Amino acid sequence: MGTFKIEGGHQLSGEITPQGAKNEALQILCAVLLTDEKVTINNIPDIVDVNKLIALLEDLGVKIQKKGKGSYSFKADDINLEYLQSDQFKQDGRGLRGSIMLVGPLLARFGKGYIPKPGGDKIGRRRLDTHFEGFIKLGAKFRYNREEYFYGVEADKLKGTYMLLDEASVTGTANIVMAAVLAEGQTTIYNAACEPYLQQLCKMLNRMGAKISGVGSNLLVIDGVDKLGGTDHRMLPDMIEIGSWIGLAAMTKSELTIKDVSWDDLGQIPTVFGKLGITLERKGDDIYIPAHLDGYEIQNYIDGSILTIADAPWPGLTPDLLSIILVVATQSRGEVLIHQKMFESRLFFVDKLLDMGAKVILCDPHRATVIGHDFQSTLKATTMTSPDIRAGVSLLIAALSAKGTSTIHNIEQIDRGYENIDERLRAIGAKITRM
Repeated sequence: MGTFKIEGGHQLSGEITPQGAKNEALQILCAVLLTDEKVTINNIPDIVDVNKLIALLEDLGVKIQKKGKGSYSFKADDINLEYLQSDQFKQDGRGLRGSIMLVGPLLARFGKGYIPKPGGDKIGRRRLDTHFEGFIKLGAKFRYNREEYFYGVEADKLKGTYMLLDEASVTGTANIVMAAVLAEGQTTIYNAACEPYLQQLCKMLNRMGAKISGVGSNLLVIDGVDKLGGTDHRMLPDMIEIGSWIGLAAMTKSELTIKDVSWDDLGQIPTVFGKLGITLERKGDDIYIPAHLDGYEIQNYIDGSILTIADAPWPGLTPDLLSIILVVATQSRGEVLIHQKMFESRLFFVDKLLDMGAKVILCDPHRATVIGHDFQSTLKATTMTSPDIRAGVSLLIAALSAKGTSTIHNIEQIDRGYENIDERLRAIGAKITRM
């Protein structure tokens, strides 16, 4: 189990460039299975979860060539479907949450898709019902082996239909879209997710020859085609990493520039950090954050009531940033209520912040009230363990702002979502060592 040692309390400075988007990569990489032609993808992040998926595709028979840093070509012209029933696949697929998105393209192109019950973050339940209900509506037969926790869907030919999703699931929408592009006839998906990463997937599929309209809205119409071709695709920068660096700059009173952020795809993120009192300046496609030497003050509502920050489907705030926002609020002037609606275990990491001296009241599994210190008292260094990707980075930000030397164990969780994070932080002045 890896460990970070962090000497906190130092100001950082300089420029940092966000990696390619993890959540987009897990969708886009699975889409290469929809064609037997070459697909080239650029700006792929070099992180554990993505590398696991690339290895899984290679074991499945996809021909993969590395073109350069973050650039790969994929050709799925000789897929080994027997691998899907192997013990090796059951083991490899279980270790990766994103493996669920293999099912849609496999079902669409080969008439069958299987997946072991996926793992991933321990942040609460993440149902797969939306995915499989969508496949069933398209005409697939569902089966589940309870002894092995093994899911499967099979169909001779998928047929387009109308469906109203029970939740605007990003991965569920992506999976159903990838199945529907090769279905016979028209598919209409209402209450579809419309996050930028889902839009990126739809645009890529359209370049490959799919016919998807309504991209960017919650009503997608897909006219099935017989075949898709190859394409080139470049992934967006990771908005969660961008939010992480904004929070890091504020907590360490650092002057930072975040490069090439694709501002128009950030949605509510700059606005929400602005409500915490953090100054952001747009410089071209960069974010400039001045050193907040006098701290930052939370804006209350007009009637004076306490600010609530909650997650919501796009264009609302992504739930992946709430852990970081909660940590940033611990040194604000004022109070804020953090409402994590989606996952019932994601706020449980606050016990580590309490050990560091933060004032946080965990109201219930979904809500926490944060009373800011206004830097009148710094967080104190401690030893902690990362429970999931986003909580791990939140604790890392807290440690970088704290007085003394902190230790974070189980940093494999952080490596799942952040590329060479210790090297990149050292480049802007952080005192961090990987043990």
